[in-house]
Amino acid sequence: MTNLARNLARTAEARPDSPALRLDDQVLDYRALDGRSARVASWLSAEGVAPGDRVAIMLPNIPDFAVVYYGVLRAGAVVVPMNPLLKAGEIGYSAGDCAARTILTWGASLPEASAAADQLGITCTDITAAAFADKLDAVEPRAEIVERTDDDAAVVLYTSGTTGRPKGAVLTHGNLRSNTESVSRLLDITGTDTVFGGLPFFHVFGQTCGLNAAVLTGACVTLLPRFDAGAALEILIRDRVTVMEGVPTMFVALLAAAEAADGARVETVRLSATGGSAMPVEVLHRFEATFGCPVIEGYGLSETAPVVTLGAVDGVRKPGSIGTPIAGIEVRLINEEGKDVAEGEIGELAVRGPNVMSGYWNRPEANEAAFTDGWFRTGDLARRDEDGYYFIVDRKKDMIIRGGYNVYPREIEELLYTHPAVAEAAVVGVPHELHGEEISAVVALRPGAAASPEELSEYVKARVAPYKYPRTVRLVDALPKGPTGKILKRAIPARP
Repeated sequence: MTNLARNLARTAEARPDSPALRLDDQVLDYRALDGRSARVASWLSAEGVAPGDRVAIMLPNIPDFAVVYYGVLRAGAVVVPMNPLLKAGEIGYSAGDCAARTILTWGASLPEASAAADQLGITCTDITAAAFADKLDAVEPRAEIVERTDDDAAVVLYTSGTTGRPKGAVLTHGNLRSNTESVSRLLDITGTDTVFGGLPFFHVFGQTCGLNAAVLTGACVTLLPRFDAGAALEILIRDRVTVMEGVPTMFVALLAAAEAADGARVETVRLSATGGSAMPVEVLHRFEATFGCPVIEGYGLSETAPVVTLGAVDGVRKPGSIGTPIAGIEVRLINEEGKDVAEGEIGELAVRGPNVMSGYWNRPEANEAAFTDGWFRTGDLARRDEDGYYFIVDRKKDMIIRGGYNVYPREIEELLYTHPAVAEAAVVGVPHELHGEEISAVVALRPGAAASPEELSEYVKARVAPYKYPRTVRLVDALPKGPTGKILKRAIPARP
């Protein structure tokens, strides 16, 4: 029997006075984090939340995220983390799909979350409000941690494929525990480390490699609720950060900030880890030279909790490679039929191991498509060199990764189609120096209709999270099509 929340209880017992979370001058030690999460568990139980129930959390990287996250797990319930920038329709879809019992959020996200909750007929609570603090003070902390098995759901992460409809990847206590233990060991995270907490905890990268790894080992996470390179640089120096984790765009921005802040030196970072999208080799070399630490590249997905492969911390590192499979995880390169490709050929990367999700929430047809003989098909194309190192070649899916966030073209396309002037639409990713990829829409208008690119961009912007809307919209007479009438995205120029 297990429960991921036991990691917190063990660390709180062993290192009660050690700092767990730091947000500027606010510091929460492990005793306080464990105690407050125990009160959240009591409050949830009093509210009727039972083991196995889903609880949506919409919070940035503030100490309350960890308090609520471990409180939900302690109560035996399932965390459904959501980006606090989502709009009501997006929140309502995911919360409704998994039948969430309640939404826990904060003031900035309260209007959209409340609108979604009202539509679903569930409760919504601002957990940063003084009234909520009073509620927690009024309950006895729950010493008991509800027992869960390795196969019980701990977290449901909503992600999308080419269909554009979000699917809930069900990560079990076993998935998250095994991956957290592996990452902590490989990065050699200990109680003496301070980990940069700029990766959002609502995403699996920040959740496993940042929050959960720190709690397992007794390290401190210094938080940045919304990434800003200048603020991040200040935190790295002020809090003497030893482990830097981020997506490539964060490294690009930090380099620019370091160059602008002449004389500002980061001397304590011993290791940096990156994933989420491909790290440009030039950026990697510049970062290592400027910050004086190795950059370790890895690969993973929401469905794999997330780490599948990781570059060597000690030993041979190959810039541009995602490394080799971590302990206990098997990787293959397969063709469309699920057979191994010949040595040296490109194939779809398939994964099997204790980190792989139990499946998509209530999506039997999606599970059938995602798994072949027990192997999870990632949709990413890769090659393997003679030393066993893997290199991602391309994404089989149409997904765009903007600044580390996944954007699914069909979701945006379907929204554009709801505009009365739009006849056809295609959304593609275009190269961008800072964000890795930027979102571009190519639109053909209905005969006699009129709409400007700016109008269409604003139309989408008002209905989705800020990172999703197309920054450029190009109007054309018609979109390129194949013999069957299908829009050919590959025939759309990469730049507008």
